[in-house]
Amino acid sequence: MLDRFKVVNLSPPQIIMLVYIVIILIGTLLLKLPFATIHGLSFLNALFTSTSAMTVTGLSVVSIPGTFTLFGQIIILLLIQMGGLGIMTFAIFFFILLGRKIGLKQRILMQQSMNQTEIGGIIYLAKRLLIYSIVIELIGTLFLTLRWGPEVGWLKGFYIALFHSVSAFNNAGFSTWTGGLNRFANDPTVNIVITFLFMIGGIGFTVLIDAWSKKRFKRLSLQSKIMIVGTVIINLLSIIAVFILEYSNPHTLGPLPFHDKIWVSYFQGTMPRTAGFSTIDISSLHHPTVLLMCLLMFIGAGSGSTGGGIKLTTFVTMLLCVVYFLRGKADVVIFKRTIPQSTIIRALAITFLSCGVIFIAMLILDVTEKAPFLEIMFETVSAFSTTGASLGLTPHLSLLGRIIIILVMLIGKLGPLTFAFSFSQQQTTLIRHPKENILTG
Repeated sequence: MLDRFKVVNLSPPQIIMLVYIVIILIGTLLLKLPFATIHGLSFLNALFTSTSAMTVTGLSVVSIPGTFTLFGQIIILLLIQMGGLGIMTFAIFFFILLGRKIGLKQRILMQQSMNQTEIGGIIYLAKRLLIYSIVIELIGTLFLTLRWGPEVGWLKGFYIALFHSVSAFNNAGFSTWTGGLNRFANDPTVNIVITFLFMIGGIGFTVLIDAWSKKRFKRLSLQSKIMIVGTVIINLLSIIAVFILEYSNPHTLGPLPFHDKIWVSYFQGTMPRTAGFSTIDISSLHHPTVLLMCLLMFIGAGSGSTGGGIKLTTFVTMLLCVVYFLRGKADVVIFKRTIPQSTIIRALAITFLSCGVIFIAMLILDVTEKAPFLEIMFETVSAFSTTGASLGLTPHLSLLGRIIIILVMLIGKLGPLTFAFSFSQQQTTLIRHPKENILTG
C-alpha cells in the first residue's frame, strides 16, 4: 500500500497524516456497525472515539462499557495498539512476513513515524519494538488477570486485564470498568502494574532498547540518560506536590487513611505526563493541582514513545537553554555532552507550535462552550498531549467543540512539526545573508 503513495508524490509527513486519517475513518465505520454498540452511536461520536483510540488519548464522549459491545471494545483495543506502536511499525512487520524488500521510502516513513534522527537501524528498532511491546503487555495482562480473575471470572478477568494492559502500555487511558479505576485507589497490584505499564510505554522505545543492550548508565546515550533521570525527578516532584496540595481536600485525599493517600498521590503524580487513568475524581482537585497537571501533560512523555506532549527531552532542552543563557554560557551542556544548535531550534519550534495550537483551540472553545476557562484549558491540553484526563467537560462538548478536540488530538499525536511539514515544502538553500542584531526582551 505504501508504494502506491509514490504515484501522487506525497512527502513522508503527508503520508503519515493520510494513513492516520484513513485508519481513523475505517475505525469510525466499524464502530458505527449495529453490533458494535448497545444502543447505537452517532457518526461524530464514533469519529471522536476512533480518533481518541487511534491517537491513544483516552478522552471519550460516551461511556466505553455502557456504549460498546465486546466487538466495539475490541475495535477500540486494536486502534489503541496500532496508534501506540505506530501504523508504520505494523506495515514494516507485514512487509517482513510477506518477504518483501523494505526500500528507502519505507525506511524514511518509519523514521518519521517513530521520530528518530537517523535512518540506520530503523528496521531493527521496529522488530524490537514489537517484541518488547508484546512481552510487556502480556506480563501486565498476567498480573492483572491474577488480580481480577477471582473477582469476575477468569475468562472475563483475562479480557479486562488484556484491555487495560494494552491501554496502559500505549498510554491511552481507556477503561472497561464503570467509573474507571477509582474502585482500585488503594489496590497495590493495580496501582503498581498500571503505572509500570504506562511509565515503561512513556519512556520511549529507544531508551528501553538502549538500557537493555548497554546495561550500565554510563554507557547509555544522552537521550536515555536525560529520559531516565528526568522521569525520576519529575515523577518524584509531582508525587510530593499532589500529596501536599491535596492532603486536606475533603473530596480527594482528605478522607483517606495515610497509606491510601500515598497510593493515590503516587498514581496521580505519575499519570498526567502520559496516561489518562485516574483513581480519584480529578474534577474535585484543587485548582493548583489542576494547573500542575496541565504543565505535566504539556511536558508529556519521551520521544519515540506511546505518550504525547512536547516530550520531556524538549522541555529539558528548553530549560537548560534558559539556565545556560542566564549563566552567560554559549553552549548547552548536560552529562558532559553539548546539545547541537539544530536540536535547540527544533525544541523551540516544537514548543512554539504546540503553544500556538493549544491557544487557538482554547480560544475557539472559550467561545463555543459554556464552561469555566480552567476546564477548557485542561481538556485542550489533555487532548493535545494525548493524555486523556478529563475534568468532565468532554461528554458535554458542543458539535464544534468535539470537532476541535478531534483535530487537537490528531495534531498532538502526529506532532506539531509533522503536521506543519505536511502542509509545507521544506527548502534548503546555500545562500547566506549578513547578520544584524535586533533588540529583544
